[in-house]
Order: sequence, then C-alpha cells, then structure tokens
Amino acid sequence: MAKATVTGPAKRVTCINKIDRRDPNERITHVGGGTLATAWKWTLDEAIAFIDRGGMLYVEEDGKQTEVFSREGPSGKRYLTTTRDDTKENNLLSLRECP
Repeated sequence: MAKATVTGPAKRVTCINKIDRRDPNERITHVGGGTLATAWKWTLDEAIAFIDRGGMLYVEEDGKQTEVFSREGPSGKRYLTTTRDDTKENNLLSLRECP
C-alpha cells in the first residue's frame, strides 16, 4: 500500500484507550499523545476526522515511524490501524493506557 500524501500536521500517538484491552475485536475509543504541557487526547471519531482532513497520526518504536490509517470493518464501522511492519507487537495496542 502506498503511503498517503500528508497535507496537514503530524501527531505521534503514545497512548490509547479501549473498553476491554484484551478483546482484539473491541475498537480503540481514544488516542492521545504529546508531553505533560502539550498533552492531547481524541475520541476515535476525532482521530478519524483529523486523518480525513489530511493530518497524519503515527506511532514510533525504536526510532521507526509507522503511519496510522482509518479503515472500514465488515460491520461498516471505521477503526484505526497501522501499516504492516516488521514488529511482532500490534503497534497501537502495545501502547500504554491514556490517562
């Protein structure tokens, strides 16, 4: 899959919230990032809208950035995912819980 052309800002996602973290079928409800002084936390819909407007969300592991995309699942609901990379862990689900 080709990398999307990003026309807006980029934000690093460092935490997520899910109702049940152990359930792989449960969607992420919130994503967040920033520092203590610039912390941000968005709902799933806000994150998808940001991406739709040309913004880029990404996760970073060992200095390697992986872009976050929104996809439509079989039920028609949109969710967040990353491109496949060489890590064993799920890039988003391995992030800490947002406060």
